[in-house]
Amino acid sequence: MKKTKPRALLLTGGASGIGAATARLAVLRGHRVLIADINLAGAEAVAAAIGEGAAATALDITADDEWERVLDEAWSRFGGLDVLINNAAVVHPGRASSVANRDHQNTLDVNFMGPLKGMMAALPRFKAQGSGHFVTVCSMTAFLPFPGIASYAAAKHALRAFHHALAIEERDSPLKFTIVHPTSTETPMLEKEAQSDDMGLAFAGRSVSAETVGEVVLDAMEKKAVEIFMPPERGKTVRRIGTSPRALRKLVVQGEEIGLARLKARRAAQGEGAPS
Repeated sequence: MKKTKPRALLLTGGASGIGAATARLAVLRGHRVLIADINLAGAEAVAAAIGEGAAATALDITADDEWERVLDEAWSRFGGLDVLINNAAVVHPGRASSVANRDHQNTLDVNFMGPLKGMMAALPRFKAQGSGHFVTVCSMTAFLPFPGIASYAAAKHALRAFHHALAIEERDSPLKFTIVHPTSTETPMLEKEAQSDDMGLAFAGRSVSAETVGEVVLDAMEKKAVEIFMPPERGKTVRRIGTSPRALRKLVVQGEEIGLARLKARRAAQGEGAPS
């Protein structure tokens, strides 16, 4: 397993999926990780399974006071903080018209305002210590708004814009900024999306493991990369299509048909039928 200069990390959404995989791999590389999640029991289970080098704490990323408490804990535990990995996210799949406004709001609160609040809370602390690295786990939907997760894509669009705007504002500071756009990943979130017939496009391509994404996130962090696409060769195409509504609609028409067929096969393999 690759080892690098040890760093102290605060990682959100670490109770499962990409977050849990990233935490495990980070400790194997020699880093120390404070795993934060609104699901404290889940975060504690991940930390216990990892063992030395990992600890858990409760964090509702939408609450300003909780960010301050958890950052105090990180500073107390590590004597400072090297990296904030904003990974936590939620999804409420379904056509926009069938999703309750409260769920659209929850998506924006967690997927955009949550990371924003974390960055704003950590920013003065990083500047005071003279170093710090923001790693944002975003999404390919920041460029390609998927039918079935309209507000999720909107939140990721906003998150990418905010991340880069803040990085530009802080370009003369010692702070580092990295953003990663995972592709479809085998996580509990993808399982939730698989329950909706509106999510065909999410299954048009082959999904990757949470461990694969975790490796990419950590490599990007350690190299201080600016922006990473998964897979990297798709970056140019994604940027081009994402700025052309006509090209995007053509992609959706083609991709949904493929994705729905793969989703049907996935359900059959798992012994499931179509959602009622």
